[in-house]
Formats: sequence, structure tokens, C-alpha cells
Amino acid sequence: MFKRILIANRGEIAVRIIRTCRDLGIVSVAVCSEADRDAMHAQIADETVCIGPARAADSYLDIRRVLSAAMAVKADAIHPGYGFLSENADFIDQTEACGLTFIGPSAAAIRLLGDKARAIDTARRARVPTIPGSRGLADTLEAASAAAGKIGYPLLVKATAGGGGRGIRQVNAPEELASAYDAARAEARSNFGDDGVYLEKLIQNPRHIEFQVLGDQHGQVVHLFERECSIQRRHQKLIEESPSPLLTAALRQKMGDAAVRLAKAAGYWGAGTVEFLVDSDRRFYFMEMNPRIQVEHPVTEMVTGLDLVAEQIRLAAGQPLGLVQQDILQTGHAIECRINAEDPARNFAPCPGPIRALNLPGGPGVRVDAAIYQDYAVPPFYDSLLAKLIVHGHDRSQALSRARRAIAEFLVEGIPTTADFQLQILRDPDFVAGNYTVDYLETHRFNG
Repeated sequence: MFKRILIANRGEIAVRIIRTCRDLGIVSVAVCSEADRDAMHAQIADETVCIGPARAADSYLDIRRVLSAAMAVKADAIHPGYGFLSENADFIDQTEACGLTFIGPSAAAIRLLGDKARAIDTARRARVPTIPGSRGLADTLEAASAAAGKIGYPLLVKATAGGGGRGIRQVNAPEELASAYDAARAEARSNFGDDGVYLEKLIQNPRHIEFQVLGDQHGQVVHLFERECSIQRRHQKLIEESPSPLLTAALRQKMGDAAVRLAKAAGYWGAGTVEFLVDSDRRFYFMEMNPRIQVEHPVTEMVTGLDLVAEQIRLAAGQPLGLVQQDILQTGHAIECRINAEDPARNFAPCPGPIRALNLPGGPGVRVDAAIYQDYAVPPFYDSLLAKLIVHGHDRSQALSRARRAIAEFLVEGIPTTADFQLQILRDPDFVAGNYTVDYLETHRFNG
């Protein structure tokens, strides 16, 4: 097992990893930017190294600075969290060249799965259902037009690299293709440095359901059941829950088996998430695989009792899974709400600034993953996520009651948050009934 782990991240995920390191008796080393010297992760880690200016490109995304810090403190492994360098295959190569272990999948798996077109080809070979689309990249508008003619409209032009909803354009008719194609390529080039795009049939009003997988370096893979992620705004998830209100036991088994087949076909180890779309006839299609820990991983932890960060660390150290599929049970119901420093009344504009008063909820079945405290000044340079509220109940009804109770206790004064907006969703009859799809926020209106 590792003795000293450097955490190449910030915010609540860095705090989350530090806590597991402490549970395992591993020394945690945090990195921080100059803007994050007072951040919680920088204060609670066993050691902290400031690696550069506030701008992420000059600190958290600077591979040389991160690796220099790791070497200076004699770390033997690096945990990337999510975002930042977590899906950077070059970073993995350089980490290993320095004699350090990357806590995550191999660079080869990252390259395979990070290219969505190649990932879809891998899914097809693994007999996992895929959305009808172009075979490979559409390198020219002429190629895109030919593929669109075969696929049919409406469709999506999608970046092969990156994520977070960027580089995606919907096309409803042939005359819209040219502008959407150019816009998707330009956005992909700007955000990911790769303007490759492919075309995919638009599945109308689907559910977004993902399966958590764990794999070891000896070829064993299991799934940890699903998370329902259909409550989204601009492709960003807001509320996640497990089990999904949609899935039957039979469909759950089929999707879980498909997720395991894909991970094995990709030679995957570590924690990862296979994402599917499910249509109105309960047919499911592979969308992508995220080769890292997910923001919403606590939902799975609550229903399985497993510590996914601890599992990541063990698997990166080369240990076998120690689990077979029959060992893993899905118990009760869990819901996660993301609380962001955003103002719903101003089109969810980010709202950095000082927190003047703070009360985090508690009580039976309530967990809060956060990196904020009273008088902490939320910096303007990074993601707006403040905290994740996760609840667990013996069934969905109890989980919903606890979520509403807990979010009503969530108090942040000094900056606007999305807590009240989330509470409105939790009270909405369609959400309570489990009757929602990814277009939920487009068809429902809530007060700002």
C-alpha cells in the first residue's frame, strides 16, 4: 500500500480523498494555488504545497508543477480526483516516468475511452448497444452530410474529445448541419484542443443512467449498480439517485452486464462509469465511459456501503478486487443534490464571494461532502460547486423526505446558491413520481 499520496485537485473532492487517506493511514499531500491557500483541503491535509497562481492553467493543470511537488514531498502516488488532469493520458505517462503511480486507469485506457468515436467502436465489439451514428469521425462537411443522410434527423454533432456538454450541437434539418458542424468543431478545438466530431442519432427525451464499475489489474471487473442522472441543466447533472425509478430487475442486470463487458474490452482497471441513454421503450444505448471517480460517486457508496476512493487506491496498488458480483448488494435508496454558488434568478450566473453564515444539515441518513466554512471566500477562478448533499433511506419515499428536510436546513448567507431551486425539484409531483427525462428542466418551470 502507498505511504504518501499527493492529491492533484481542490475543493470537496480533495477533502474527500484526504479523509480516506487518513482512514487508511496514508499521508495526504495537498496542492493549492495562491488563491486556495485558505481553502479547506489546503488546511486539513497532512502537508500542503502551493504550486502557482490562481489560474488553473498555471497551477492545477500545470503538469510540471504538479509532478515537481510530488517529487519534492517524496509521494509515491498521485490521485487526480475528477476534472483537471484526471483524464490526461500524457500526465499519466509523465507520472509513471517519474516513478510514481497514477491512481486511475492506464494511459492506454484513457486514450481509448477519451476518444468517444473509438469508445463507441469498442462498445460495438463488446456487443453493447450503441446509438446509430457515423462510423468514425466526420472529417469534412461532405462526410458529415453523407452520414446524416443515413442516420436521419434530428441528430447530434458531437466532439470526440472532452465532456461536460461542450462541443455538442443539435441538428433538426439538413439546412442546419453546416452551421452546427462548424460550431461544434470550433467549440471542441477551443476547449479540448481537438476539433474531431462525429454524428449520432438524437434519442428523443431519454433517461440518462450510468453504471459504476470497478476493475483490477488482473482482468476482474464488477459493477456497483446504477445511478439515475436525468435531472440536468445544459448537460450538467444536478440530482442523482440510486436505484433508478425506471429500471426493472431484468433491465438492471442487462445494463450492468453490458457495462462490465465494455470495461473488460477496454482493459480497464480502477473506478469508472459507463453511461447509457434509455429510450421510452426501455431500450438502452452506450453513450460514453468516464475513466475516473465521478462527482456523484457518494450515491453508490450509500447504497453499497463501499468506499470508492479506498477501492481506487487499493486497485492502483495492484491489489485484486476482493469482490465478486454476488457480494455487492444495492440496499435502500440514495439521492444526491449538487449545491452550487450560482443564482438561478440570473440564469445561474456564478456567484463567488465570502460566506457570512453557514449551517450544514445533519441527522439520520444525511451526508454532506463540502469544502466550505463560515467566512471562507469562494474564489471566482474555479467550478461553482460548493457542496453535495447526499441522503439515504430504506426506500425512495424516505430518501425524498430526508432530502427535503436536509436541504431546507442548508443555510449559506453572503452568496446565492441553488439550494432553494433544488428543493423545488424535490417537491415537484413529476419528480416525486419518478416521471422525468433529460428534458425535465425544459418542460418544468421553477422560481428563481
